[in-house]
Amino acid sequence: MDLEALKRRIIGCRRCPRLVHWREAVASEKRRAYNEWEYWGKPVPGFGDPRARVLAVGLAPGAHGSNRTGRQFTGDASGRFLFPALFRAGFATKPEATTRDDGLKLRGLYLSAACRCVPPANKPTPEELSNCRPYLEHEIEMIRPAVIVCLGRVAFDGLLRIHSMSASKFRFAHGASFHVAAGRGGAMRWLLCSYHPSQQNTLTGKLLPAMFDDIWATAQGLAGLAGR
Repeated sequence: MDLEALKRRIIGCRRCPRLVHWREAVASEKRRAYNEWEYWGKPVPGFGDPRARVLAVGLAPGAHGSNRTGRQFTGDASGRFLFPALFRAGFATKPEATTRDDGLKLRGLYLSAACRCVPPANKPTPEELSNCRPYLEHEIEMIRPAVIVCLGRVAFDGLLRIHSMSASKFRFAHGASFHVAAGRGGAMRWLLCSYHPSQQNTLTGKLLPAMFDDIWATAQGLAGLAGR
């Protein structure tokens, strides 16, 4: 299975009845501002550079962002904070993301999520996260990133499980990094923690643009991309 086949499998997933119902209800009811849109209303696959040295993992699609546009972090407030930072770092060809067909491309970076369907109240259950985790595992196996940027604690906890690491020994903190075994053969990779670029963090000043820029500069350095 390649990345395109994996994307098709993700898009067709109906493993979590609660999430299937919610994502389709949101897509049907819509938000008044997007009444003319045909919502995506399906699981959202990852996107970006298939040879990426850096993989970034968020929480889940936004109800009227990715669940509307069908592309990670596209069309919502989190994306409006994320993509300018990626553009400044050289990971994105444009500073904004509006639709799946807006021409934006990622270079050296792949974007994914811990949960592929929009959850009620933005809170997937442990079972739902467990159901979704194999998709992220497959992406990691195919892309083989040198660095995984964990956008928020939920993404970090999921990646600890994927790498068989104890949550009691590795604590989430913005800017923290951990050198971990990537699999067989002694290969290693970095897990780099960042606050999620949600409005809860960006509007309160918990996550500032300069702090976010430092994360991507660190990711470049750890991945051997600095000065490219």
